[in-house]
Order: sequence, then C-alpha cells, then structure tokens
Amino acid sequence: MADDRGAPAGARPVWRLRGQGWRPWLEPGLLVLTLGAFLTGLLARALGAEAVADGGWIAGTVLAVLPALAWVVAALRRGRAGVDLLAVVALVGTLAVGEYLAGSLVAVMVATGRALDAAAERRASRDLRALLEHAPRSARRRLGDVVETVPLEAVAAGDLLVVGPGEVVAVDGRVEGGSAALDESVLTGEPLLVERSDGDPVRSGVVNGGPAFELRATATAEESTYAGLVKLAQEAGAENAPVVRLADRYAAWFLPLSLAVAGAAWAVSGSAVRAVAVLVVATPCPLLLAAPVAIVSGLSRASRIGVVIRSGGALENLGRARTLVMDKTGTLTVGRPTVVEVATAPAGDAGEVLRLAASTEQLSPHVLAEAIVTEARARRLPLTLPTDVVEEPGRGVSATVEGRRIEVGKRTAPRDHDWARVVLDRARLDGAAVSWVTVDGELVGAVLLRDPLRRDAPRTIRRLRSAGLQRLVMLTGDRVEPAREVATVLGLDDVYAEQTPADKVAAVRGEDAREVTVMVGDGINDAPALAAATVGVAMGARGATASSEAADIVLTVDRIDRLADAMEIARRARRIAVQSATVGMALSLVAMGVAALGWLPPAAGALLQEGIDVAVILNALRALRDPGGDVTLTADTDTLVRRFATEHDELADTFPLLRRAAGLLAEKPGPEALDAVRRAHVFLVDRLLPHELAEETQLYPALAEPLGSTEATAPMSRTHAEIQRLAARLGTHLELADAAGELDPDQVEDVLATLYGLYAVLRLHFVQEEENYFALATDRTGGPG
Repeated sequence: MADDRGAPAGARPVWRLRGQGWRPWLEPGLLVLTLGAFLTGLLARALGAEAVADGGWIAGTVLAVLPALAWVVAALRRGRAGVDLLAVVALVGTLAVGEYLAGSLVAVMVATGRALDAAAERRASRDLRALLEHAPRSARRRLGDVVETVPLEAVAAGDLLVVGPGEVVAVDGRVEGGSAALDESVLTGEPLLVERSDGDPVRSGVVNGGPAFELRATATAEESTYAGLVKLAQEAGAENAPVVRLADRYAAWFLPLSLAVAGAAWAVSGSAVRAVAVLVVATPCPLLLAAPVAIVSGLSRASRIGVVIRSGGALENLGRARTLVMDKTGTLTVGRPTVVEVATAPAGDAGEVLRLAASTEQLSPHVLAEAIVTEARARRLPLTLPTDVVEEPGRGVSATVEGRRIEVGKRTAPRDHDWARVVLDRARLDGAAVSWVTVDGELVGAVLLRDPLRRDAPRTIRRLRSAGLQRLVMLTGDRVEPAREVATVLGLDDVYAEQTPADKVAAVRGEDAREVTVMVGDGINDAPALAAATVGVAMGARGATASSEAADIVLTVDRIDRLADAMEIARRARRIAVQSATVGMALSLVAMGVAALGWLPPAAGALLQEGIDVAVILNALRALRDPGGDVTLTADTDTLVRRFATEHDELADTFPLLRRAAGLLAEKPGPEALDAVRRAHVFLVDRLLPHELAEETQLYPALAEPLGSTEATAPMSRTHAEIQRLAARLGTHLELADAAGELDPDQVEDVLATLYGLYAVLRLHFVQEEENYFALATDRTGGPG
C-alpha cells in the first residue's frame, strides 16, 4: 500500500535497477585461474611432468585469450584499438610457436592488469534512487466536502488538492484561497522557507513547511516539474561517453610500433619465434599494470581524506580538469539559515535579546527558529522553557518567558524607530531575513539571518586555482544580487543566477564543451547537472542521496577544501601513472630491440618483462603517499582556535554599536550621540581589545608552527595595532568632550572617520581571521555562528 508521499502501486518505474550478476567476478576470477594454471605448470615441471606443465600453461593462456578477444572486439566497436589487442597477438603467438611458459606469464600479466583496471573503474549505481524515493505516489483530492486519496496518475489539471504539513507537492499548481510556507530547496537549493499567497504558482517536488493548504492543479504528474527533473537526470547520465583509459591513449602509437618491430624481425630472420619474443616483451604490461596501480593508489589515498572517487576514469579526468562549476547553497555557503547579527534598540543587550528569542522559539519547527536556538546554544546562553506558546504560520511565535510576553518573527516594518530603519536597510542590502523581537509589546531587537559563506570557501577557492583550475563558475537558483556578491567576494570568473535544474544542465554542458569540467553540488536539484559534467562532485556528508548517486566523486566530510586535496592527489597519481608507463615502455622498447636481434628468447623475455613490471609497479605505488601541503593543528591549538572563533561570533554582534554611534553622530551631534560613542568605546576597551591581545599572545604563536612561520600572522598583528590606535584615538576624543562638557563641532568629523574606520577594519579583520585561521579547525567549516 502506498502512502501519500510516494509513487502509486503499479506505476512504471522511471529508473530500473539492474543486477550485475557474474560480471564483477570476471576479472578477479580470470586472475585466480591464470595464476593457478601458471603455478600448476611450474610445480609439474619441477616434478618432471613436462606434458602436464605444458597443459597447465596452455590452459592459462587460452583462459586469457578468450576474454581478451571479447575486450578487443568491444574496443573496436567503440572505434578504439587498445592495449588488449597487442596482448591477444602475443598470447596467440606463444601458442603458435609452442612457447607455453611465456604465454602463461603473459596471461597472468594480462589478468592482473584487467583486475586492477576493473577495481579502479567499477562505479556505484547512478540510478538516482533518491529522486524516486522523494517523488509523491498519490495525492489527496477534494471534491466538495470529501477528501480522498487517489493515485498520482488520476490527478488532472483543474483538480483541487489538499497538501498536508510535511507533504511533498504532487503536481504543479497554484495556491487556492490562502497561503503556503514551502521548502523549495529540492528545486532551488535555497534553505529558507518561501511564502506563497493565493494564486501564486507552486512547483511539484517542494515540501509543505507550514499548515495544510489547498492547491489547484495546473498540470498532470508527468507534465510537472519534478518528473522533468528525473528525466533530465536520466538523459544527462545516458550521454556520458565511456572514459578513454590512459593506457589506451599510449597504446595508440605503441601498438603499431610493436607490431612493426615484430614483423621486421620475422621478415629479416625468418624466425617466427623471434617475432613472438618481440611481442612478449612488447606486451604493454607497464600500461596494463602501472597505470591502474597508480590510479588505484590515488583512489585509496583520496578515500583516506574523505573523498570517495568512484572510478579510475573520474580520477584521471579530475587530474585534467580546467573548469570548476559550483552550486552556491551548501557548497560555497553554509546551506542553512544562520544568525549573522543581533541588533538591539539603543542601550539594549544583544545577548539578552538572543536569549529571549531562542527561549520563545524552542518549540517551533520553523527553519529560522532552529537557527536562532542553535546560535543561542552555541553561545551557551541559559534558555527558559516557554509557556502559552502560540505559533502563527508565516508570522512567527509568541510565548510567555519569565513572566513576560515575547513575540518573535515577521511583522510590519517598524519605521517609527531609527535603529529599526537601519536594520531594515541592512537586511535589504545583505539579503537577510529579519526576525523582530518584542517584549510586552515593546520592540527591543531583531535577529538577522542569512545563508553565509562557508569559512573555508575563500581559502578553498585559492587552493583550487593553485591546483590548476583556470575557470571557476557559480550556478545558483538564488537571486542575482546575492549571487553576484558571493562571486565578487570569492573572485569567481562567472556567475549564473536564478537557474532552474534545466538551466544548470545547459550551463554545465556549455562549459563541458570547452574544457574538462568538474561540477560540485549539494542537493537533489543538482543531480542532473552533476551527471552532465565530465566529473560530478557531491557534498555527500549532507545526506543528499540523489546528488551523491549522480556524482563520480562524493565528499563524505562537509569540507569543500577536500576537493582541492583530491585534485592534488589526482594530478600526482596521473603524473606517476604517466611516468611509470613511459619508463616501462622505454625499457620494453630496449628489450624489443634485443629480442629482434635474437638475443632474448620468449620465456626469458617474459621474465624480463616481469622485472620491468615490478619496477614500474613499485614506482606507481608512490601515489599512495601523502603529497603534503595540508595544515594540521595539534589538539591544543585546535582547541585554542575554537575558543577564539566562538569569541568572534559573540563580538561580531556588537559591531552595530559602532555603526549606530556613527549614524547618530552624523544625524544630530548631541548628548544622545555622545552616549552612543561612549558605549562603543567601553565595548572596545572592555571586550574587544582584551580579545585582540589574547590572540596576539596566545593564538598567533600557536599557529606559527602549523603555518610555517610567524610571518603568516604578521599582517593580522599589524591590523591589531591599527585597531588599538583607532580605539585610543576615540578615547582621546571622549576625554576632550568630557572636559568640555560636550563634543566640539571640530571633533565630529574625525570621530566619524574613526568610528567608520574601526567598523571597516574590524569587519575585514574578523573575516580574514575566520578564513585563514578559524577554518583550519576540523569541524568549523561552515559560516559564523
């Protein structure tokens, strides 16, 4: 029986899983059989049973020839003649001239190479199972006063549907006779709830984040947005061509050269054995073995840092990538609402406003309420359990806390307060949501929330560029203004805003047509774009199953900087693979020359080739080693970094003191403005400067070793000195004003310059420390808060 969130019984599946059957066992089984045949032959030869030995080696050779022929045919059908063709010729040649030991050795090498290659390239299912799990299977249709559950395919345009709390909208439609609070992150990636009023359009696939509402269907399920999203993912995944192996690219010239040398040796000497000897030593085992070993080593090394790369082809392509396309939400930003500022009425306490707001919001399931409560708990504020809680969808929450009636949420813009106007202007400029806080009907403060940049984002972008990426592009369903702001701050090359899933796929295809392109995304809405890119990377730590299954690479830790590490690992693994293959082929060419002269029989040539294989494999295993470059903090330093990061979050809320004092002073110099300046100075002296001094004497010396030198923190030390200078300058102005009984008009301009200077320097200084130092802490990779 289906519930009201999934696909109706009997509906045709959009995506069907296929069992692999025996296929995964082919290469390992072939290796076991050929190795067993080779060892059996050696044992029989040692016991004097030469016929049995030859039989074992012939069996091993034949076992390798049959699947190798199938691989050759498959490659030829794709228009490629890879390394397997030369191996088949060598295997058949050894059988033809009776060099059975050499044939068995070649068979073992071929089987080993294919087993390693298969292990590197076998990838997880890309069926985007989560898209179907999220897709609704039925809907509740209203006819008069009767509401009935009907299969999804029974819904027609014009039907009136009822969407309950937490349910997925089944079809495209319009809100009927009320309003709706919707979580549209599945389509846009944006974490904030969106309010839709009567008549506003609603797309299928979004989740009802508020009370039940009625929806007038405007399309059937097959014609709706979510069905199109699934179809896009299917088409994009189907268009991905098979990756050309590194070995095949080298074989394009090595194969004809080897055949030419073998043919020349046979023509000149008249000996088919000599030609077979050439083919045996020419069998490109450095390609069959060294390249896969380096690639598998790279995959193993990447997995240790939380980067799951699903195939050797993905690792190779990651090492060749020149363009990176990124989603904004959850990739460059935190991916959820976060408190960025607590504003208060004059003389208000930001900590107390946040405490009261969080106490009131504790029982609300709203995404903004969760962010406010999380922030208060992170600051260890003592919360009180609210009573008489009343929640109005789309408006906010009211409750009694410690005998006072507290209201938190959306309200009519309070233009009758100067400080509130400043908050509204700031929120509009920064694209932030505002939750107003009132106590017994009096407006006391506001909590500003937005999806901020991840602290590690700027540092990661710099590392990605140093890793070889030449073009960085952002895709987002968000509005143009906040998207451009993020792109400007991070120094991205281009930005596409207000993108639908279809737009994202088109943009990725456009970039992919020019250069090898990597796409990084977070969420189901990114799955089609991930599948369309040369390499798709999913932020899998957030549990976005669909994007993870559509991706070639999954970051299992919530750290995008791991992608930069993975790129360095990929480039190093590919470089070692190329080096191993090149050196191995060079040695093989020398051996081919010796064999062509008749100085190297097939069996000895096979053993020599084994020696070459061992050498190149040992070199390829260097890809397992840590390439270095990562900054590691000791436990004590990590704790210290966290402590100062928390203090940053608390001190940042007092920045409005500086801005408010400057605003009052600019508008009307007088006692009120002077008091605001004095409060700002008290904050600087009592709280900020001790924090900066502690950083200078405790944090920066601790960071000197992991960062390599004291010079790494020298610019921040210079900023500390400038902050102290400006604070002292403000103190001098206050002393002069106290002595005169008022602020002299001649002082106003310089006091304003000092306040604005302090505000700008502090904001920049805090951001720089968060990006360069606090992002080093192992689990503080989100934004402030």
